[in-house]
Amino acid sequence: MALSGPVLVVADEANEVCEALTRGGNLPMREAAPSEAVAAISKTKPSAVVLAGCPEDVIRPVAAKLAKLGGPLVPVLAVVQSGDVSAFGNALPIPADSVATRLVPRLRAALRVRALHATVLRRAEELAERTDTPDFPQNDPLEDTTVLVAGRGRGYPALTVAIGERMGLIGALSIETARSYLGARDIDGVVIGDGFNRSVVEDFMEELCADPRWRDLPVIVPKIVCDIDPERMPNVDQVSGEPQAIAAHILPFARLHALAARLKRMVASLDQKGALAPDTGLLTQSAFMGELARAAATAQARGAGLSIARLSFDTISSRRASLDAARIVGRLLRASDIACRDEDGTILIAFPETDLVTAHVVARRIASVLKHTTLAVGAERTRLGPTVALAAFRARDTVESLVARTIDQRMVAGE
Repeated sequence: MALSGPVLVVADEANEVCEALTRGGNLPMREAAPSEAVAAISKTKPSAVVLAGCPEDVIRPVAAKLAKLGGPLVPVLAVVQSGDVSAFGNALPIPADSVATRLVPRLRAALRVRALHATVLRRAEELAERTDTPDFPQNDPLEDTTVLVAGRGRGYPALTVAIGERMGLIGALSIETARSYLGARDIDGVVIGDGFNRSVVEDFMEELCADPRWRDLPVIVPKIVCDIDPERMPNVDQVSGEPQAIAAHILPFARLHALAARLKRMVASLDQKGALAPDTGLLTQSAFMGELARAAATAQARGAGLSIARLSFDTISSRRASLDAARIVGRLLRASDIACRDEDGTILIAFPETDLVTAHVVARRIASVLKHTTLAVGAERTRLGPTVALAAFRARDTVESLVARTIDQRMVAGE
């Protein structure tokens, strides 16, 4: 965690909040009245802010002041009563009756994202002294956010509409389908709706708790489920009510999770001296061509195989869907494969040490997954059948001629 400053508690009376932070240990703390919040931020430069019982006219100036600080992210947590939490903006809500158990674990989870952000800033500064640093995406992480909604009861359609209006949406009519999506997609939050019995949901949550990959994943579960240990999964809440209220509750958690995923890709890019694109995790075009040239030299010297595939998405009309496709491809590649996203949104994949027949099998598998995955969001939501072009390296080929041959040789590989 990045604790370069204290945790600032903004409240008229914050006894319960302060007691929870004191029990948590290793969390230096400062207190301020709501009227003094902005001045306290300037003075203390906090690592995190906890709002307890603050009116909306305090929340907005606090958020504006934090946005001007610069440096690593300063997470904001808000103690809320039951009901709509949309007035708190990007603050992470904590139910008032759960402060004692959830405040510190949730704060530590948010501070892990701050530490990740601090790492990116530090490494980018160090790398900038020696070479060009990769461009960090500047758009709101909410634009990259994807929430998985599982349900099959009467309230499921309204729930998907409420969440789909704000974030990317993946729907699942069964827990088994939800499990498969968690392994195949970048998921920033899970909402479990009605239609499942208690034991099925609790078994699913136990699986999530046992897997460290999902430790900080935000999850909304029905109130029929027993309490989840906040130390194992700090961002799990039991929320019931109108679909709009559920969507508002998970939104700041999902946004923060999407930011963390973006930061992890940025760290990987910096570790590779900018060879990886921060928005997809695939190689940049220049790095891909360099790796392809080395693979071609090896193929020519040793007589080894080298094949290449181009995946085209004629029906993709948004950048968001194109990036989603690229990230899915990154999850499906073999350890030896390399890939990049071209300027027109197509994806180039090189298969070193692979003949054309084997490359065809791998490309069909990747295309099939993409075809059966909904990439676009909102009104553009559709299933895609990518067009795939394949080419094999020949003795007289250059890297440029090999790539060029994938432009004209096309066939549909997703079935």
